[in-house]
Amino acid sequence: MRNTIQTFRQAKEKNEKQAVLTAYDYSTAKIMDEAGINCILVGDSLGNVVLGYKDTLPVTMEDILHHTKAVARAVNNALLIADMPFMSFQTSVYDAVRNAGRLVKEGGAAGVKLEGGREVCAQIEAITQASIPVMAHIGLVPQSVRSIGGFRVQGKNEEQARKILDAAKAVEEAGAFSVVVECVPDRLAALITRSVSIPTIGIGAGNACDAQVLVCQDMLGIFSDFKPKFVKQYASLGSHMRQAFADYIREVREGAFPTPEHCYDVSDEVLDKLY
Repeated sequence: MRNTIQTFRQAKEKNEKQAVLTAYDYSTAKIMDEAGINCILVGDSLGNVVLGYKDTLPVTMEDILHHTKAVARAVNNALLIADMPFMSFQTSVYDAVRNAGRLVKEGGAAGVKLEGGREVCAQIEAITQASIPVMAHIGLVPQSVRSIGGFRVQGKNEEQARKILDAAKAVEEAGAFSVVVECVPDRLAALITRSVSIPTIGIGAGNACDAQVLVCQDMLGIFSDFKPKFVKQYASLGSHMRQAFADYIREVREGAFPTPEHCYDVSDEVLDKLY
């Protein structure tokens, strides 16, 4: 069944959990879609796991567009959301609507995600008024990592917790169809989930959220620069890939690959005419 923002809302009403993963290329997205993932996010996390940046700040609109187009070619059933990178929406409401429109019109996304709470509600409202669904993102917002002093759990004191709860209610009122809640205590995330009518999507926010999201390379054990506490590795593909590469290198050097089964033949008659 095709996943839409309506099916996400209905799932919360039915207390049915939804699964979300990031993807950045055609082949991976195709496998995810066939496996039955509810939502694929082309996250600005590609800055870390694909482009090798230390954080997400250098990611550009062109980066997100490029990868969204690739993923869109693979998706038949999942809800496809594209991340709005740093400075693509903070500068003005006009820029926010224009760039969101590009991700939908050029990239093929069904909606966009942007980080922030009450301070970006004008952008959320304007984007939704332009008929573009918005997934909000509160708690730890990686694009603000330099102003909050690093990748730290948010909402552990009363002031922070109240601000995050207020942010959830504000983005709902502004028109967001869902909200990512990142790196907050699980009981706070549970309170947020009960306090808003839109689905919450947890990442490092406990089991009470309406959905969960992980970065694909993290949960497959491919990205090894760092491993957040909230990541569960469902496979260790990095070690299998490393061994496969080593086996390939060894066989090439030893002349064991390619073998006749990997080669194309030509008749003796054709070769004889070449001498």
